[in-house]
This record gives sequence, C-alpha cells and structure tokens, in this order.
Amino acid sequence: MLATLERMELLENAESLARMVLESDVVEQYQICLYKLRSNKETQRKINRFVSLKELYEEVQRFGKYHPDYKRVMTQIREVKREMDLDPLVADFKLAENDLQSLLDEISMLVGGAVSKQIKVPTGNPFFDSTHGAGCGGGGSCGCS
Repeated sequence: MLATLERMELLENAESLARMVLESDVVEQYQICLYKLRSNKETQRKINRFVSLKELYEEVQRFGKYHPDYKRVMTQIREVKREMDLDPLVADFKLAENDLQSLLDEISMLVGGAVSKQIKVPTGNPFFDSTHGAGCGGGGSCGCS
C-alpha cells in the first residue's frame, strides 16, 4: 500500500479521535474506578474469592447435578458473586465500564453510518444493533417477516 496524503490525513484524524476519547470524562471516570477497584484490599479479596470459586464451579458444571458437591458449589458461587457484585467499588466500576462501552459503540455507529447506512457495526448492544427501530424482537414492530 502506498501512503497517500488522504490516508495520512485519515490516520491523523483517527489518532486525534483516539486522543479525544482518552482525554474524555468517561475514560477518566473509568480509570479512577479501576484504580480504586485494584487498590482496595477488601474488594480484591472478594474478587479473588469469586475467581477461585469460579474454577471449582466450572469443574462442577462439567458433571452437572451428578457432581457430589453440586448443590454446595452452586449455592456458594451465588453467594460469593452477590457479595462481590454488591461491593460499591465493583458496582461503580461496572457502571463506568458500561459508560465507556456505550461511548465506543456510539463512535462506531457514527463512523460506520458516515460511510454507509448499510454498514453493520457489531456493538453487542441491541439499541445500536437494530436497523429496524425496535428490532425483530420488538413484537413485530420492525415490519420484517
């Protein structure tokens, strides 16, 4: 590929967009929440407990209800996950993570839509993935059949 002026300008604009995202309030909030999450010993204890129990859970899942520790592990994993999810730092981090993902999804949709309305941009968010308004899961409101 030859480096043309148009391509160089496009790359510079992409780098500028990336810098704007990195300097945004959304990314700043994400980084603050991530730092708090990683530096709090109690939160890390809850996360590590969940991760270690998750390995046991995956082993039990291979055998299902026939595993001798099935009920105990299933109960424990739910309790530990709930404890972890209710931790304020984990909850704040998840909200910040969702906000950042939404920002990136919106940018992807704007860039894709600027090229063509027919471009499909996978976002993982049904609000953005829909090209028919409510989508095909919206009770027939999309009009496709």
